[in-house]
Amino acid sequence: MDYIQQAFNVLHEWWRYFVGLIIVILGVIAGQIPFTVVVLMKSLKEGNTLEGLDSSKVMSLLEPNLSLFLLLLSFAVGLLVLFLVVRYLHNQTYTQLTTSRNRIDWKRFWFSFFLWGIVSSAFMVLDYFMSPENYVVNFKLVPFLILVLIAIIFIPLQTSFEEYLFRGYLMQGIGVVAKNRWLPLLITSLSFGLLHIANPEVEKLGYTVLVFYIGTGLFLGIMTLMDEGLELSLGFHAANNFFAALLVSADWTAFQTHSVLKDISEPSEAILMEVVVPVFVVFPILLLIMSKKYGWKNWKDRLFGSILVPEKEFENAKIE
Repeated sequence: MDYIQQAFNVLHEWWRYFVGLIIVILGVIAGQIPFTVVVLMKSLKEGNTLEGLDSSKVMSLLEPNLSLFLLLLSFAVGLLVLFLVVRYLHNQTYTQLTTSRNRIDWKRFWFSFFLWGIVSSAFMVLDYFMSPENYVVNFKLVPFLILVLIAIIFIPLQTSFEEYLFRGYLMQGIGVVAKNRWLPLLITSLSFGLLHIANPEVEKLGYTVLVFYIGTGLFLGIMTLMDEGLELSLGFHAANNFFAALLVSADWTAFQTHSVLKDISEPSEAILMEVVVPVFVVFPILLLIMSKKYGWKNWKDRLFGSILVPEKEFENAKIE
């Protein structure tokens, strides 16, 4: 039984996914309250108002480690709420939401994590040596060690929330309703990209950067459908944000951290090319590597085929 198809073996009526999504959104909003309160108190203390402040300036109001912690806290709350929704609204296990395999394959997770961690870090280091004038050394031992601790604990929670919500919960939910694979792949990729529309990068670079976010969502969705599980996408996403937070930050990025380096250059068309190239060059190469390693076949069926309703369903499940 494949990754989406197995959702027929839990409580899968369409309204459960609608209600579950609303509950998760409310959970994320609740998780944002500490960040909002602290920012508001800081702003009022300095005699400022939040009117006219863009997202990057709001982030700069707080000490970077505190800002990162409060920002990631909302995702941690969202992940907890999502797991509760899955468990008690759908009677689904953590494993069933993660993979079609009998158990979670952590070797897949770590392979994807280190593969993208090495590749993305190599790109950052290469750019530093090619254009050293665009960077300043930002390293401070104690703040950096605190950053590492926050990153180890909370970044995997943030990235896991996004993967379990888009490539997991919504992929399965839309799949059992539409009974095909292409629609959940398309909807989750677009919604994942548009989720980032309020990021400072979009404000600075323009809507062209959404090509990267939507393309990344499509890449992660293809990875999930071809591999019949979330392990590879969980590892990739965790590595992407983890190494980015530790190595390089900028005043116009979502993560403004005590990273090793700080990018002081002005974004340009060259930078736009750097976010487009991964989607059309690097990501396809990664998919090819993973397909060879894990023996992916039947691409057309796995990405565009129909979802067959299993003959025997879980005793509490219902077919609409």
